[in-house]
Amino acid sequence: MEDKTKLMSTKGLLQSQELYEYILETNVYPREPEPLKEIRDITANHPRCLMATAPDAGQMISMLLDLVNAKKTIEIGVFTGYSLLLTALTIPDDGKITAIDLDQDAYEMGLPVIKKAGVEHKINFIQSPALPVLDKLLEDNDNKESFDFAFIDADKVNYQKYHERLLQLVKVGSIIVYDNTLWSGTVAMPEESVSESLKEVRHHTIEFNKFLAADTRIRLSQVPLGDGITICRRL
Repeated sequence: MEDKTKLMSTKGLLQSQELYEYILETNVYPREPEPLKEIRDITANHPRCLMATAPDAGQMISMLLDLVNAKKTIEIGVFTGYSLLLTALTIPDDGKITAIDLDQDAYEMGLPVIKKAGVEHKINFIQSPALPVLDKLLEDNDNKESFDFAFIDADKVNYQKYHERLLQLVKVGSIIVYDNTLWSGTVAMPEESVSESLKEVRHHTIEFNKFLAADTRIRLSQVPLGDGITICRRL
């Protein structure tokens, strides 16, 4: 478990690993529901485990869901389902989540935990690229301005396209959260010091952050939790 904790701690942007582990051990892990601990342990065995939502960011997302009394939500990018399970545990029993991801296999890694937690009935998992699903939802006027909350942890190149569609789907006053908006801290680094594997997404992330900062349709706060999350409230 100690090795897994160290691995997950690399998702934090705090300069001190010890300080980040202090936050996790003091405030996050003691309040983390057991099913989330289980899915986090399962995810740690995945070769791309760093794609998972950081537990400290998850704690903030759970609070936001409560604050807006979320009942109908949408999630783009599911992976093994940590944030999806967190949402399903937080919203009411008759709440619904539209969950979109290309990777059915990763979702099925966490599915036994979701089933055991008794919340699978809240989830409509759709294996698909996200844009066609969002466009299909928008064809039905009943879906417009009907969602209370959206969480996006997917392909960064399409974040702006997702944003335009989600602004039509969520209610005024609802919350949209984008993950990885500080991209391992590279957004503030000189390009020549960034590894080649991170450069392309770094560029898209910088452009998206600029776009959000200029978007008068939302209020926003960029928070250095996990790999950076940006919280948007639709005006």
